[in-house]
Amino acid sequence: MITLYGWGPMFNCPSPSPYVMKTDIQLQMLGLDFECAIADLDAVSKHKAPYVMDGGTLVQDSNFIRAHFERKLGRSLVTGLSDEDSVTSWALERMAEDHLATIMAMERWLKDDNFFKGPALFFSDVPEEARESVMQEVRDGIAASQYARGMGRHSEAERMQLAAWDLQAIAIQLAGQDYLFGDTPTVADASVSAVLISCATDYFDTPLTGLVRGHTNLVGYMDRMKDRYFAKNRWPVPEMA
Repeated sequence: MITLYGWGPMFNCPSPSPYVMKTDIQLQMLGLDFECAIADLDAVSKHKAPYVMDGGTLVQDSNFIRAHFERKLGRSLVTGLSDEDSVTSWALERMAEDHLATIMAMERWLKDDNFFKGPALFFSDVPEEARESVMQEVRDGIAASQYARGMGRHSEAERMQLAAWDLQAIAIQLAGQDYLFGDTPTVADASVSAVLISCATDYFDTPLTGLVRGHTNLVGYMDRMKDRYFAKNRWPVPEMA
């Protein structure tokens, strides 16, 4: 039995986490039968989702989850891509996950209105008397880490310019195709579409929404991916909802 741990629909997205969405899509791409369950971050060493239990084996992080099942099944999600396209595919994944998603997360976690409308829900199990200080500690940690890596040193306008360049690159790669590398979804589509869906939600007040939706081909692309992989919700409803 395979169980994917994360979260289901929140914030007008199939999951509040693009990384959970990514793994959900990739497990489907691999043709695996799996169940979905709400994550308990205190139960795993990396304190992050997604993670999976494959029988008695715990696998953490979306990249290592994919690698685990590719080894187990003896096939790869890059099969069919040329060497050149496989390199571009990996670069697109990294740009979406490590750059664009960082800007998206800052919009959610470091803007007060967005935080208290969204991520604050994840602290509902913290005792009320400690909740405010715990939330502030987490937010301060995020702000400090982003300042240290450099993204937090930019103004919002500068971050949006960086995001716009990312989105332009994705839109150019997609062009008039249904998916990033043609008529069939491949490995990068899982990562890139998940991040785009997260950025484009109108649940939060962020310029990212308009930047993504300003590319007509990206809007159609997100819709195709949601229709293909998230037409039915397989996730249990978390208690916070």
